[in-house]
Amino acid sequence: MIRFDQVTKAFGLKVVLDSQSFEIGDGEFLVLVGPSGSGKTTILKMLNRLIDLTDGRIFIDGTQQNQLNLRELRLSMGYVLQQIALFPNLTVAENIAVIPKMKGWDKEKIATRTAELLDKVGLPAADYLNRYPKDLSGGEQQRVGIVRAIVGEPKFLLMDEPFSALDPITREQLQALTKNLHEEFGMTTIFVTHDVREALGLADRIAVLNQGKMVQLASPEEILQAPADDFVAELFGGVAHD
Repeated sequence: MIRFDQVTKAFGLKVVLDSQSFEIGDGEFLVLVGPSGSGKTTILKMLNRLIDLTDGRIFIDGTQQNQLNLRELRLSMGYVLQQIALFPNLTVAENIAVIPKMKGWDKEKIATRTAELLDKVGLPAADYLNRYPKDLSGGEQQRVGIVRAIVGEPKFLLMDEPFSALDPITREQLQALTKNLHEEFGMTTIFVTHDVREALGLADRIAVLNQGKMVQLASPEEILQAPADDFVAELFGGVAHD
């Protein structure tokens, strides 16, 4: 379980997250939505300590986060970015092997697991292992990015608008893939998006952020049926009336 306890993050005078407390359950699929600057990506980056909080505390499985070994903390978290960020000079196989090598896996285990997961995401290992990122479409690159994030069997999966640059058909395919992988492996998944339809389709619970506050944290059904305020109602209103 992840617990935020009165967490604040400020960049200079700008408060991006303002004294917020909430919990993310083990195995939960939590989607963060809200306008730009509302703190979504900041929450992800604080979780794996790419940035440190200004005030408050974050607990991971009961231990205060800043007391955990930083390398171990990051190895427990897979990260999928919007920009994909594969290493252009490495093959698909070499990109995927980065984290397992850090964890000390042997070559045979890495090769077996890589092939299994590539097949699972619709990229047959025999066809893709030795390709370079430049030889792949955007959707294929993002599938490799997902495999790279989960191959080391992380407890937590962080996804920062991973599909926003993709065409609608590829995006729908990867949404379904992500949901299936989450259900199969049970990773606690924290997913950032601007797309309320994407949030409704993926989430166990949705956290709606606005001006540094989490204005509602609830199931998709509850958010549609009982929005906490006018902002939430307007954000999801177009979907609710489809």
